[in-house]
Amino acid sequence: MYEYFKGKLSQLEPTQAVVECGGVGYLLEITLNTYEALRRSQTDVVCLYAHHVVREDAQQLYGFSDLAERSMFRLLVSISGVGNQTARVILSSLTVDELRNAISTGDARRVQQVKGIGAKTAQRIVLELADKMAGTVATGGAATGRAPERDEAITALITLGYAKAAVEKLLLSEQWVRPDGSAMSVEEIIKEALHRL
Repeated sequence: MYEYFKGKLSQLEPTQAVVECGGVGYLLEITLNTYEALRRSQTDVVCLYAHHVVREDAQQLYGFSDLAERSMFRLLVSISGVGNQTARVILSSLTVDELRNAISTGDARRVQQVKGIGAKTAQRIVLELADKMAGTVATGGAATGRAPERDEAITALITLGYAKAAVEKLLLSEQWVRPDGSAMSVEEIIKEALHRL
């Protein structure tokens, strides 16, 4: 429903930010990594990518400083036993690159170091996300790969009503690149996938 909020940062705390858009202040739950990115920002105008959660008793907005962090958040909450707050704690303790490294190397102990994450949950995170992180290689502390674009495309196609199993089977089975070898955009991946589904 909400893609992002761009406006004046009127309040910032380690766990929350208020972004004023058109005279309305939106309260977004944030990770410590996003907090640090906002704190270091040299401008009053910020952009936070949103994840909207609707429950019977409340609505919550989560904000992320970049698409990669939001994609990882969505992957984490897709795992049984990992809720929104748990995913936020994980992404406050580890950067996206650190978490990708742990998943790609099968390092469940690294994930288990996050407060509140037990051995079984850490193993489940590593095992279930390993396939989705395929093609992501860590070098010098930074991760390279096309996981964020691909994961955004997977989420979009499932939202459009396509079966999750069929979407993941297709999108995770290959690298999505243009003829020149450069990464395809989310829109390009979706268009190509629609022809094959």
